[in-house]
Amino acid sequence: MESTLGFASMATLGILLAIVILFIVVTVKAIKVASGRGNARRESGGESAMLSMALQEALTKLKQQARAMAARAEASEALADQILEGLTSGLVVVNRAGSVQALNPAAQRILAIADKGKGRPYRQALQTAPALADLITEALEGSSPIVRRTIRLSDHPDGVGTQRGDRPRHLGVTISPIIGADGTLQASVCLFTDLTAVVELEEQLRLKEALARLGELTAGLAHEFRNGLATIHGYGRLLDPQSLPDQARSCVEGIRAETTALGEVVTNFLKFARPDQLAMAPVDLRAVIARAMDEVPGATRAVSMEGEFGTVNGDDVLLRQAFANLIRNSLEACEHSGIAPQVTIRSQIADGGVQLTIEDNGPGFTEEAIRKVFQPFATTKASGTGLGLAIVQKVIVSHNGNITAANRSDRGAQFRLRLPVTLRS
Repeated sequence: MESTLGFASMATLGILLAIVILFIVVTVKAIKVASGRGNARRESGGESAMLSMALQEALTKLKQQARAMAARAEASEALADQILEGLTSGLVVVNRAGSVQALNPAAQRILAIADKGKGRPYRQALQTAPALADLITEALEGSSPIVRRTIRLSDHPDGVGTQRGDRPRHLGVTISPIIGADGTLQASVCLFTDLTAVVELEEQLRLKEALARLGELTAGLAHEFRNGLATIHGYGRLLDPQSLPDQARSCVEGIRAETTALGEVVTNFLKFARPDQLAMAPVDLRAVIARAMDEVPGATRAVSMEGEFGTVNGDDVLLRQAFANLIRNSLEACEHSGIAPQVTIRSQIADGGVQLTIEDNGPGFTEEAIRKVFQPFATTKASGTGLGLAIVQKVIVSHNGNITAANRSDRGAQFRLRLPVTLRS
């Protein structure tokens, strides 16, 4: 931009100078003819003096004009830079050759880019956001605008560095082509906004509504089911196994055991199905997790905590139950595979929330299990109810948070969850 402006200024200055010189020469000739002086030497000297003075005056004025033009250009460029710097939305300008002409600080922040990448190929500059680079390619090839397209950066198989605090980034993107006077594409201007918080809020609301509907449909049925189980269990208790034949005795003991187990399942399901009555208060998250570890046998030896946890506004009892379920799930997965469990809980505070990862060294999830990991009654354990992780998700969502599950790159499972934070540690 600077070299183009300088070239235009020099060209303008040259044209003006030529016009002024021509005007001066014509004027001097006219004066000469009008005066009718006969002395050629005096006429020549007079012409030279007048021409020199006029030229000097013209050059002075032109220099003043050039300085004024340069000052205006610098002011315009400074204003443009201030606008780019002040934009909260990301801006990337790519010319028709595919080179980055501009990339503002907001784009660097949103995309986790270290430098502005000016002059570099846009795919190279946008390595952390290949899905965005794909949209720019579409705009450059089609020379048509892309309006309000939403993309999720981590959906792209080649995406790297597109998550901050383990949060996938959602962007709302608009790309406008810049068409030159000759009708050809000169550049594409890409403007995008980080919609991550909005998308997460929408997902939380949808999940809350789904859980509320499920609770309404099943809570009454579960109560009736529990009443029936209580009756069966009560009759079973009236029977004295010692007074019965051996075969009947084993049947009675089986009835008692099964009704007790089913009663526990129904109780857990009611915890999951009924609307949560949250007793909200400031909660020290590290202390809550430490108490949850005390409730799970073997957790104090196998679980370690790292990082900054902070204080959240939440229900102490429900959060403790959720973390106990997560820790128990990780320990049991390792133990059932014959592996000495090692569970690490890491935490950091970023973007107004506390972001935790719970990792184990177990076998991880199968492809089918990871799709159903938070569904009620989905379990891979012979003795499990399949409600532990469903309850965890409901507790986290009721605290305006979110949770996801994944396999680690080397070995084991990983849960990622986020809760709004009120105070740092």
